[in-house]
Amino acid sequence: MTLDRYADAVDGLEPDAGAVETAELVVTDDVLVKAFTLGPGATLDAHEHGDATNVFHVLEGEPTVVRGGEEESLSAPAVVLNERGTVHGARNDTDERAVITASLCPLP
Repeated sequence: MTLDRYADAVDGLEPDAGAVETAELVVTDDVLVKAFTLGPGATLDAHEHGDATNVFHVLEGEPTVVRGGEEESLSAPAVVLNERGTVHGARNDTDERAVITASLCPLP
């Protein structure tokens, strides 16, 4: 048994080009941590959470993170704070998979 929830959940995710696969790593009454594995050319559509803070952790690859009117290509490891109500998303402009976890709290 391991305490790590990442490896078992994400190792099997190999999305095709343009696809996103997800896995829930932690779900409690007040926090959600979800992994997003982006295949080459995939996009995590921009969205917002009016009642919760979202934090992206870039764990693999070099995704382009979108926040508000900004875009930045980031290499793992990286952390991006998305304040409540801020539009955010990501895309993978590379030929390799990219993995981002998103922590959302409190849950709406």
